[in-house]
Amino acid sequence: MTERVVIVGGGTGGTVLANNLAGRLDREIDAGDVEITLINDGPDHVYKPVWLYVPFGQRELENGRRPLEELLDSRVTLRIDRITDIDADAQRLRSRNPGRPIEYDYLVLATGSTLAPEEIPGLAEAGHDYYSESGATALRDELLSFTEGHLVLSVVGTPHMCPAAPLEFVFMADDWFRERGLREDVDITYTYPIQRVHGNPHIAEWARPLMDERDIRVETFFNAEEIDADENVVRSMEGTDLEYDLLVGIPPHRGIDLIEEAGLGDRGWVDVNKHTLEAEAAENVYALGDTANTGVPNAGSVAHYQAGVVSQRLASEIRGQPPTAVYDGKTLCFIETGMDAASFVEFDYENPPSPARPSQKLHWSKLAYNESYWLTARGLL
Repeated sequence: MTERVVIVGGGTGGTVLANNLAGRLDREIDAGDVEITLINDGPDHVYKPVWLYVPFGQRELENGRRPLEELLDSRVTLRIDRITDIDADAQRLRSRNPGRPIEYDYLVLATGSTLAPEEIPGLAEAGHDYYSESGATALRDELLSFTEGHLVLSVVGTPHMCPAAPLEFVFMADDWFRERGLREDVDITYTYPIQRVHGNPHIAEWARPLMDERDIRVETFFNAEEIDADENVVRSMEGTDLEYDLLVGIPPHRGIDLIEEAGLGDRGWVDVNKHTLEAEAAENVYALGDTANTGVPNAGSVAHYQAGVVSQRLASEIRGQPPTAVYDGKTLCFIETGMDAASFVEFDYENPPSPARPSQKLHWSKLAYNESYWLTARGLL
């Protein structure tokens, strides 16, 4: 009997998992005992961290795209399709293409995050972002013509992809305007919805003095409720109005609707055991990356490490062995602190982050990793 592993989502988590699992189960696959299928709703794999650099003219969109078929192990079947229904009891999926349901023995959901700016009135019309390809290019055009005024970066929704990216943007924008001799004519304000500048208190404690040194104004406990595009004002639930000339908004994020419809979790996030990554509401279902509601940041490194854990657990289960691999919350992240300097953090469930002193060396290390990422996706790093 052939064991069928179906992975939904071809981002970092899904791609790394498929390649890792194909390597672990090569003999079983060659013998016809295991089939691995990756389903994605488009032909490309997108490396989203590239988008941070697009508004500053440091990268192009094509630097963050590769065809999935070029990244996947040849033993993985790639199916370009969109899943429309998950029946976890019957262990089958339905897709937008007519035909027989897709049956599985093990299902891994790596469906990621989607942007939901429509949840905040006026945000889609008035705000710019770099959390999408179209948003990053539109923001690039705005920055090129922005020579004076008030730039506001407002973190509207949490959790969101790449938790450090809002800090990175204002640090880079500060440096970018200084290099052009415009900083005295540009005010920068950063807003965050709780009483600090980042969700992690240790990162917040590190970042706030840097923001003060660079004259980046801060509004904490600022929950954007409405954007008035006619008046160029962000209105908060707390009653604060903030005028802007250029608004960069980090939109609310959510998962895909079919996860909630399947009873696997709220807002499209799968409720999982944070150590095993098994779904709490269904058997033989795992989730990883942004899709898994573990409480850790939505960072690419998280999906990478979780993929290794899920791969080991699936291989053990398929071979009839007790799965013992667990995820310890490991996260690592480079944090740009300007156009040519960066910090670095590494932490897990038990050990808090301690950001490294910013340096040019760490900045170039981040850029080098971005270039070598495609080897990671292929499972070669």
